[in-house]
Amino acid sequence: MNPPDNRIAVCPGTFDPITNGHLDVISRACAVFDALIVGVVNHPWRKGETMFSADERVRFVENATRELGNVTVEPFSTLLVEFARERGAMAIVKGLRAISDFEYELEMNQLNRRQAPEIESVYLMASAKYSFLRSSGVKELATFGGEIDELVPDEVAKALKERLSH
Repeated sequence: MNPPDNRIAVCPGTFDPITNGHLDVISRACAVFDALIVGVVNHPWRKGETMFSADERVRFVENATRELGNVTVEPFSTLLVEFARERGAMAIVKGLRAISDFEYELEMNQLNRRQAPEIESVYLMASAKYSFLRSSGVKELATFGGEIDELVPDEVAKALKERLSH
């Protein structure tokens, strides 16, 4: 099978909220692919309710990736491989921080390959300074007044502080 003319990848996530760790993976993936579609999970199955709506999360990602010329952002509510296939993507890109991420992603990769063997999974190791960073941890820090300004984009830090002050 020949690779597609355009090397398009999907980078999926809940991004509730987007962190500087997510942005690190997104910016590095941009260097590898011609086009990167950041897929914002509309209704996350595994993580339950989100703090921010899909529209808010899409806006945060769009604003944070504005300088990256080959990134588009879209919400999705289908199987990830269907979303990727509909966009002509050849790969799904995800970041890995720890062994626990690997175990989960290995299972997901096997399920995705059964559904769409033509779509590769590509994993980027978290940069050392972001290897601990999780959206849930950022929300927990923000809830208790912790310092989050260096962990998320400015717009997100402001929105989190506002949301949690109510």
